[in-house]
Amino acid sequence: MTQVADPPARWRSLLFVPALAERFLAKAHLRGADVIILDLEDSILPARKAEARAALPAAASQVGQNGATVCVRVNRPLELALPDIDAAIASGATALMLPKVMGPEHIRLLSEAAGSAEARHSRMPGATRFLAVVETAESLPALGAIATADARVVALGVGGEDLATELDAVPSADSLYLPAMLALVAARAAGRLPMGSLGAFAAFDDPEGYRTALRRSRALGFACAACIHPAQVAIINEIYGPSEQQLDRARRLVAAFEAAVAAGEGAVAFEGAMVDLPVADRARRLLARAR
Repeated sequence: MTQVADPPARWRSLLFVPALAERFLAKAHLRGADVIILDLEDSILPARKAEARAALPAAASQVGQNGATVCVRVNRPLELALPDIDAAIASGATALMLPKVMGPEHIRLLSEAAGSAEARHSRMPGATRFLAVVETAESLPALGAIATADARVVALGVGGEDLATELDAVPSADSLYLPAMLALVAARAAGRLPMGSLGAFAAFDDPEGYRTALRRSRALGFACAACIHPAQVAIINEIYGPSEQQLDRARRLVAAFEAAVAAGEGAVAFEGAMVDLPVADRARRLLARAR
């Protein structure tokens, strides 16, 4: 099994940019996204796949200049996925989004391809992380196995638009609640980041509705979310990242709990609530994400 670093705890926002969209590429590094996903899949017409692949070196250098993680969403068909992976790793991208993941064997196959590409292009073995996306009903039962299939997998989510289409459902918080929560549970159990939000992924004309959906999603446990419009990045960062007020309260809560433990107590009253070990651990996790 490939050995890679721990999941990136600070990922909040993941911004999609078509690999051939020069107008969007030029400003992508200014948007504040933690991850910029250069898309070779849905936003690229079949006749232009090779052209988009060839554009990756310049695009990756451009979007990564302010320190964002550069990710490439590859295509699902193997005859496209393999050259996509090679081109992405050659360009310097350090993450791959894998769409329409079928199961753990699929992950392991693409991990082998990534390892070969790393060797060819003198990259550190295991440096390429995977963001796995499940988009078919058939693959939902395999979410747990997908999350643990390979150490490259650092994030897991479901693709709402494609999955809703397969289910003959309208993509909504109701129709996607169960699949999204199954992915969240599988990701948390495996120590991976749960990607997603229970809202309209493609809608960017209702910022307040989007903010409300993200608040609900964060409260349910989602850690990061992808978006297609630059205006959504700041909203994701606001909701999925801890505020200074939250961090200050967490520091004070942990200090109060540790003082109680040092005095031989297992719980302490703090600002009108009882704090015990699980509550203190949640505060510690919040502080860890900020670091």
